[in-house]
Amino acid sequence: MRQGLAEKRQAIVRGARRVFGRDGYTRAGMDSIAKEAGVSTRTIYNHFPEGKAQLFRVVVVEGSEEVVRSHLDAVDRRLHKVTDLEADLIGFAHAWMSPMYRHHDHFAVVRQLRAEVGHIPREFLDAWRAAGPDRALKGVAARFRELAEDGLLDAPDPERAASHFLQLTAGEINDRTYQGGLALPDEERDELIASGVHAFLRGYERR
Repeated sequence: MRQGLAEKRQAIVRGARRVFGRDGYTRAGMDSIAKEAGVSTRTIYNHFPEGKAQLFRVVVVEGSEEVVRSHLDAVDRRLHKVTDLEADLIGFAHAWMSPMYRHHDHFAVVRQLRAEVGHIPREFLDAWRAAGPDRALKGVAARFRELAEDGLLDAPDPERAASHFLQLTAGEINDRTYQGGLALPDEERDELIASGVHAFLRGYERR
């Protein structure tokens, strides 16, 4: 794809992400997306012939892939070499949460997706989960499997352990902030993560 076309496509996707995050899938209009992207509706259809449905799927999947790269990077950086299990898991949990604050537009789309779950085609929901949450969970589970093999965790089902960890450390923060829609004081976030890691280790640390 020529550079000019690639830049135009990126502008469309960025504009669509902002509109879908603001208006949701069902209310978003192609005219609004075109205005936000600074292009004509004809240009949008040149890049996305199937219209809004195709564009929404691209926005959801590409945004999820960006966030997953950050999540998997957090796994590699924070859990590559564990020397203090509790401290390292706390550091990892903080790194895991950081994309929520860096990718505001994507998580606004996710909030709308959850709110409109009954009006969005199932294939879009499945594509989002496959590109984002499910892939990220498998990355954590793979590292937890290694920590179990090293004798640090008692986790016969690493994927379940990873799910419990993320629910304990990120779930309440997601709930209180509406997945990044509202601010949370640093000290409150720190306490929620620390207490979540502590609860996780009560169940999964190898004795």
